Amino acid sequence: MPEYLAPGVFVEETSFRNKSIEGVGTSVAALVGPTRSGPLRGVPEVMTSYAEFERIFGDASDLEIGAGGAAVLNHTAHAARAFFDNGGKQLFAARVVAGINAAGPDADGLWPNAALKEDAGNTVKFFSRFPGKMGEYTLELRWRDSENLLRSETPKTASGTNLYFLEATGVALAAKVSGAIANAAFPVDLKAIVSLDGANLAIQGARAEIVSMADPDNPADIAAGQLTALNPAQLPANARLTRVFARQPASGALAAGTSAELQLAEVVDLSAYTGGGDWGDLKVLRGTLDAAGETFTITGDTTLNPGVADPITLPLAALAAAPGAARAMIVLRSFDIDVRNGGPNGEVIYTYGGLSTAAEGASSLATALPASPARRAEALSSPIACVLGEGATGDAIQTALITVCDPAALNPGASSLDEPRYLITLTGGSDGGEPTSTDYAGETDEIKGSTGLKALESVEDVSIVMTPAAAASDEDNHTAVVMEVQKHCRRMRYRIGIVDARSSQSIGEVRQFAGQFDDSRLALYYPWVVIPDPTGARRQIAVPPAGFIAGVYARTDVDRGVHKAPANEIVMGALRFEQQINTFQQELLNPNGINCLRSFAGRGHRVWGGRTLSSDPEWKYVNVRRYFLYLERSIEKSTQWAVFEPNGEALWANIRSSVEDFLFSEWRNSRLLGGTPKEAYFVRCDRSTMTQNDIDNGRMVCLVGVAALKPAEFVIFRIGQKTADA
Repeated sequence: MPEYLAPGVFVEETSFRNKSIEGVGTSVAALVGPTRSGPLRGVPEVMTSYAEFERIFGDASDLEIGAGGAAVLNHTAHAARAFFDNGGKQLFAARVVAGINAAGPDADGLWPNAALKEDAGNTVKFFSRFPGKMGEYTLELRWRDSENLLRSETPKTASGTNLYFLEATGVALAAKVSGAIANAAFPVDLKAIVSLDGANLAIQGARAEIVSMADPDNPADIAAGQLTALNPAQLPANARLTRVFARQPASGALAAGTSAELQLAEVVDLSAYTGGGDWGDLKVLRGTLDAAGETFTITGDTTLNPGVADPITLPLAALAAAPGAARAMIVLRSFDIDVRNGGPNGEVIYTYGGLSTAAEGASSLATALPASPARRAEALSSPIACVLGEGATGDAIQTALITVCDPAALNPGASSLDEPRYLITLTGGSDGGEPTSTDYAGETDEIKGSTGLKALESVEDVSIVMTPAAAASDEDNHTAVVMEVQKHCRRMRYRIGIVDARSSQSIGEVRQFAGQFDDSRLALYYPWVVIPDPTGARRQIAVPPAGFIAGVYARTDVDRGVHKAPANEIVMGALRFEQQINTFQQELLNPNGINCLRSFAGRGHRVWGGRTLSSDPEWKYVNVRRYFLYLERSIEKSTQWAVFEPNGEALWANIRSSVEDFLFSEWRNSRLLGGTPKEAYFVRCDRSTMTQNDIDNGRMVCLVGVAALKPAEFVIFRIGQKTADA
């Protein structure tokens, strides 16, 4: 109560209207079951399209479950697709994998059954973020400095410290400045790597081919070291200088030891200019460039360069000795990683850009591909992680990255026209065994995150729960999973579970199965739905109906309202049903609360049943059960303001008015039975609904009665003959 201590005008806000009650959503579904990928713990994320489901939990390709990795239809993914195709808007999914939820990831963040690839020295370890066979991705490293740095020019004269390839025939004695070659050996034909030394051209060590032409009929090879310097002014007119070098890339200047790759169009032998080093039939050479881009040192590593055990120093100018042999020089410095699903030529599902071989920093593999991303969105969509070995250096990471690549793709054969590809294939992924009811039930863990149905307990909006993959399991496991769904729906109060019959069950079998349950929060549908196989592996497949039915629930709620029975509705996407149910068969099933899916000539494939599995006549219809859950949840959620309010006439009147206004709106929208509001509902909250003991113990009791609309399940026309009266 405000205090008024000084004279003045005081303005206060007050409310003269009742607090309104807003209807809650009833079409949010939850899907629990095995998927190809995706998180196993934590609060499930809401998805609004099947594309989002695929991005997080993988596509609808078959799972490899159980002993021997037998292919099993991915019923969870098919149900998600069916849900959205039939009008569903919001879906939560909780993934289950047999037996590994409790184990959790190791210290590096690697889950059991997750695919991985690491080098022998454990310098670099790539692994899929989530377990599953789908995690056997192919990673392709694409070097960002993919521009061809190789350049060639033919200057008139040499300059600076550049290296040149000198080619001249008939070099006279006058051109000799120094060297042990005998004067009588001149003239000579010369091919050599040279550089400017003062005014002369200095031959670079043994990197030369010299042939004496003193006796043209018997030319003789001369040791390269016997001629060391030449006078360029005395060279013959046919002398030609060629400079081959790697220009500075746009991404930044070259530094000594910059990793690079030299691609050759054909196999060449330049051992005369490399001090005798020979790389055999390799067309792709890996090594390092100097800062000037003049010399390429081929790394002595049989993995990077098969057959090259010792380093080979190659002056790039020597490539002029084999015109057309060199194709490209690529710097291996920063790179992107494409994650491909389905092999080296599969679809790129994710790209990590701007990575480097540095051990630390924002662009390092450990930072860009962490095992536990800080952002939830990245943790859900990023498919792989990378861990670097302790004390790893940039050079070691560079080498390890290439070491883990596929050797065949790294080094195409001498006759191959393919360019080298840096492909890393993760192996060892597994979808595990068949999940049991324990896996579906999950566990509560506030630190690591809950799993299975337990993970859905923290999501308030869910009103429909389904476990379609369990229907493909054996009978006992299927029954146990349905019992877990039943317990979950009762615990969460405002949820209904969609139960699938098992595939190809007979009439007697499905009746026996339905007889095990008596609960208004469960609705059973039979038989399975035949659809075109979205994966293309088969022409058609049969899948449990839960995903379709949940979509029909959502579509009916939006188009008509939750009071309308989700029956006599078209099943979108169905080719037919696994079993064709006729009227006589449904007469046996309908009284047992088994909702049939039937095909009608000219009317398509429809849901032809709207009952729960309850034996209580009050709650035998799905729409009545769901409508009361809607009313209860709406009233509960919108009257939280009343808690701890003074429990007196003012509060009671306010509550009565709020609930009456809400129910009047429901009646006016034809969701309640009755010609007048008085016939449709009543609300009592006064001394007649609570005793003094209730008031003394802090209880306010409001009694609400509602006349629910029941579906016209049996439409009867009584027709008889009459007399044609005048």
